[in-house]
Amino acid sequence: MAWIRYPVYFLGIAFVTWALTYMELASPGSLKLYVFVDENDVLGTSEFSPVEIIQPIILGACGVIMGWVARYCPSQRPIAFLFGGMALVFLIRELDYFLDRYIVNNLWQVLVAIVGALVMAYTYRHRRRLRIALARIWPSPGLTFLFCGAVILFAFVWLVGHEPLWMSILGDAYQRVVKLAVEEFIELIGYFLWMVGTIEYAFQARAIAYRTPQPAARRRREKRRGNSQGTF
Repeated sequence: MAWIRYPVYFLGIAFVTWALTYMELASPGSLKLYVFVDENDVLGTSEFSPVEIIQPIILGACGVIMGWVARYCPSQRPIAFLFGGMALVFLIRELDYFLDRYIVNNLWQVLVAIVGALVMAYTYRHRRRLRIALARIWPSPGLTFLFCGAVILFAFVWLVGHEPLWMSILGDAYQRVVKLAVEEFIELIGYFLWMVGTIEYAFQARAIAYRTPQPAARRRREKRRGNSQGTF
């Protein structure tokens, strides 16, 4: 049923993006991409923007889906823990402003360090099971989407959203809201790809978990037949 899911992904992403852009066009400033929360705030923030609010919702949904995979698809549990842990790290990072402002300063850094250490320790301890899980599911459309989202979030948005870049491009016309708008919308598409990848991975993991087991001899025979037929 992938031919149904992919149009749904397209329409869903297009609708949310249209709604956000229309909101700003209909009521300038409604996206709140650059607001000052009090008189002592000199930098301004975009944390109260609908764009920023959607991002942790997506991450929370991805974490729940990965939790389902870890519970009901044991063969894929190492991968599910890895990407679920990464989603939790991203979620904490997205909530850094509120954790620092309303709870304890630098709390998000402590939480990220704890969760990151636990994820790395689990991954290292179960590295053999992780390799087996990857071998069972690869090639995987879901993991491909997850990789694309990670490229955008870890590399592209950090470079394109770099403030000195926009100061150099705009010169005397530089306004911080321009940099924030570009950065947040690029992050949003990265999270959209992450969510699509998570959903597709969950479907593939479920198919692997519930398919009828094949004898080892049959698997080897089918593999030999595939190799004898060649790539084309």
